[in-house]
Amino acid sequence: MNSLVHTRADGTRVVRLDPKKRVLFLTKDLGAIRRQLSGELDLGMHEIAPSELLDDINTDVMTPAWVCFRHKPEDIALDAYAGLMDERGKRVFATRALQDGNFQVIVSGQRKGTGSSRETAPQAEKWCGVELVIAASFAPIHERNNVNLGQLMAGYAVLVRLQRGEEIPLAEFTGKYDPVTRAILEAGGLFPFSAKVRAGEIRVPAPATARRPMTMAEKILAAHLIGSEPGAAYVKAGDCCLVRVDAGYSHEFTSAQVHHFLGAEYGPAYRLANPDKFAVFEDHLLYADGVPKMAPFAAQIETLRALQREFQRHTGVRDYSARNGISPGICHQVAREQFLDPGDFVQATDSHTCMGGGNNALAWGVGATEYAGLVQAGFTFVNVPESIRFELTGKLRPGVTAKDVILQILATYAVNEDTLDRVMEFGGPGLATLELDERATLTNMATECSAKTGICEGDLALAEWIAARRPGVDARALAARFVAPDPGAHYGGGVHALDLSKVEPMVAKPSDPTNGVQIADLGEIRIDIAYAGSCTAGKERDLDFYAQVIGEALEAGRRVKKGVRMLIQFGSEAVRDYAASRGYLELFERAGVEVIQPGCGACIGCGPGVSDTSEQVTVSAINRNFTGRSGPGKLYLASPLTVAASAIEGKIVAYEPGMFRSRSPRVKV
Repeated sequence: MNSLVHTRADGTRVVRLDPKKRVLFLTKDLGAIRRQLSGELDLGMHEIAPSELLDDINTDVMTPAWVCFRHKPEDIALDAYAGLMDERGKRVFATRALQDGNFQVIVSGQRKGTGSSRETAPQAEKWCGVELVIAASFAPIHERNNVNLGQLMAGYAVLVRLQRGEEIPLAEFTGKYDPVTRAILEAGGLFPFSAKVRAGEIRVPAPATARRPMTMAEKILAAHLIGSEPGAAYVKAGDCCLVRVDAGYSHEFTSAQVHHFLGAEYGPAYRLANPDKFAVFEDHLLYADGVPKMAPFAAQIETLRALQREFQRHTGVRDYSARNGISPGICHQVAREQFLDPGDFVQATDSHTCMGGGNNALAWGVGATEYAGLVQAGFTFVNVPESIRFELTGKLRPGVTAKDVILQILATYAVNEDTLDRVMEFGGPGLATLELDERATLTNMATECSAKTGICEGDLALAEWIAARRPGVDARALAARFVAPDPGAHYGGGVHALDLSKVEPMVAKPSDPTNGVQIADLGEIRIDIAYAGSCTAGKERDLDFYAQVIGEALEAGRRVKKGVRMLIQFGSEAVRDYAASRGYLELFERAGVEVIQPGCGACIGCGPGVSDTSEQVTVSAINRNFTGRSGPGKLYLASPLTVAASAIEGKIVAYEPGMFRSRSPRVKV
């Protein structure tokens, strides 16, 4: 149990700070952080205004990709916060800095832990001795990872009291949660809690919610309740319940930890309840070997690959390993193509698991500890989330895509925290005007909104899209599985009308996906790299967009601007084959575009297309532009159309159909 917690003589459990340990404030003044790390400066919460604290500390900052090449938490902790850089590109936290600082508490601003679902981030803090995490708000997956590790969380007022020497009842830290989450924290984490459940010391009762209209998320969770017949139970936001998990997956960044944790908790002969429902993917680190800065980590990367293969052989889960150096594709894209069905409840060790919501499934990312627990048991504990509904109307104008829609949502609703920890539900007549791949773009980037997940209503187009990719699957049978919200369902985040016809081409300026502006207001931004790919933008419809722009440019005698490097990476083998069948590969070659086989890459800094210097500028169709994520340069997020048009022009521009015909050709093709 957390050493902050003490038991009084009367049995009351209280939290008090150890006077011999310290509190670290992550301030916007990086020099102040360095002075705290060196022991020159100690601060009190009464001396700090919340506005002075760093907001949106993402998990890439806490544990960059190269730190995640280690799978043991004690090794990960050595380089906690290695991604926090100063204006010169120098690390603020040296190796062992947090570990040797004797810190018991760490403090930051709003939305702590945005970005990837990597549990390595809170692990790094815990294994450095941090036992209490203070922030104004937390990204949902990160908060859940803290809970599963038994890390206490609180706000600023609580820290003021603790630093005054007050003892605070443990219930003040855990009382805001549902009974199960509270029990997990008070037990010291998910594995100790699960042991108590197995021993009969803790019982999880089914929700007693009466019949009521439900959102899509509520209906799916109600249908998956342990001990209840589908259609016979009802849930509401805030209910805690045990639910079956239909499908899930991990990849080589995470499988090693899952295997390690399962062996440590259940012994080397552990078994999974339903291995056929789960999978492993070799996609994230496939191209890391070709990135010079990744060369020092080659042995660690190979260890992760080997441990994933060992995990797959041990458990018998589906195997999507690379063959002859080529991956079947990015897990999220392949999963929606091959095994995610409408109405499924899906958990996987990656924050973009929410892309499955495009299939009318309820899917979100979890940390390695939670995933290890659910794959072993076949079920998991869920606190039913609130939902926010986006009622789409109208139709996108030519030159505007779903990426522009989600960037607009990020710049408005996400900034206001309307989407925080909520399920983003998409519906309305405007949704039917979007192709299936475009709907997947909306749900894919729900995690950038710090939402729980995203989910789209289903229709015949979806049923036919899935059936076309799975031999023997009947579209009508799939349509029968569709989940739609009930009339009168309650949305804690409200219902928001969004007219697609009014959406303008958008970009998100460097450092955060919420930094959205209309391209018309951006000014001139010259580029060095145009990257087209990732789970967000490596789908069939995305390839259509790239080909549309490139084709028009070639007809006008244009090709990729000299001095600009454009790369296109496929999301899956199926997408690659689609592009080949449409003649796109020849088109791209003629225009000077580099084409990369399926998998992840520059999106996580582990493949071709990463920047080499801080002066380089990238326009990219990926989902995140955190500092350093795709190299040291400046990265702008944009739609596939914008990325392709910008590659031709050499600067960030919005695509307009026929835009190249009105300009004199610069290169004869």
